[in-house]
Amino acid sequence: MKTKKSFSTILQVTDSHIFPQTGRTLLGVDTEYYFKAVLENAHQQQKKFDLILVSGDLAQEPCLNSYQRINDILLGYETQTVCLPGNHDDFSLMQQMFNQKMIHCKKQTFLKNWQLICLNSQIINQAGGGFQAEELTRLKCYLEQNETDHIMIAMHHHCVTSGSTWMDTMLVDNRDEFFECLQPYPEVKLIVTGHVHQNLSAQKQGIRIFSTPATCFQFKPCSTKFTLDTLSPAYRTLKLFEDGEIETEVHYLSEKLHDLKPTKNGY
Repeated sequence: MKTKKSFSTILQVTDSHIFPQTGRTLLGVDTEYYFKAVLENAHQQQKKFDLILVSGDLAQEPCLNSYQRINDILLGYETQTVCLPGNHDDFSLMQQMFNQKMIHCKKQTFLKNWQLICLNSQIINQAGGGFQAEELTRLKCYLEQNETDHIMIAMHHHCVTSGSTWMDTMLVDNRDEFFECLQPYPEVKLIVTGHVHQNLSAQKQGIRIFSTPATCFQFKPCSTKFTLDTLSPAYRTLKLFEDGEIETEVHYLSEKLHDLKPTKNGY
């Protein structure tokens, strides 16, 4: 009889763009409504996760009230949650709000024989991403000291091309240096990101790389200019097995996206 392999489960949600007040909309979309709907749907499909990963652009208007609203929603799931910043966020405010045992901004999290390393790819006052020298130094330290069999890295900005010309102007600008840091460490099995508001899958240096659709609206793939898609809000689930195997799936809400206002001007 084949023995079942042990695994940890992660729910990744990203790009929620929450406002300080309820009912506010972004391009016509009630972002808080869909953030709640995504979390509810995920927990209907799977009752419990080992970790929730919130991978950036939590707030559209970054202030304590925006982060308080997100914190209150997440607390209801009684699950360890790690939050990392996107280009729309204020990381210092995030660290003030998300500093509890269950909801936090820790750089390192351990799940059985996996280590999750969260990186800050935010460049202040810029839409694009990059890693400051101290962030890469910290990454190297974690990699050198690693005592787990497998490593997953999470960040907001994408580190491989998306195929959309306008979006790829916002790639991690020192991604070559980043991948050089990873080269000596075959334990790094997985990188997950947000930012691109679409489902992407790639592989580089033997590392599987995924970007996850937003909990609000999506961007149309392979576009030269900012273009919205009509796909519903979504989330990603991951199973990290003890032997390094990874199973992952993107889930779109069956509910259609209401009141989206098409625009060519961004947001």
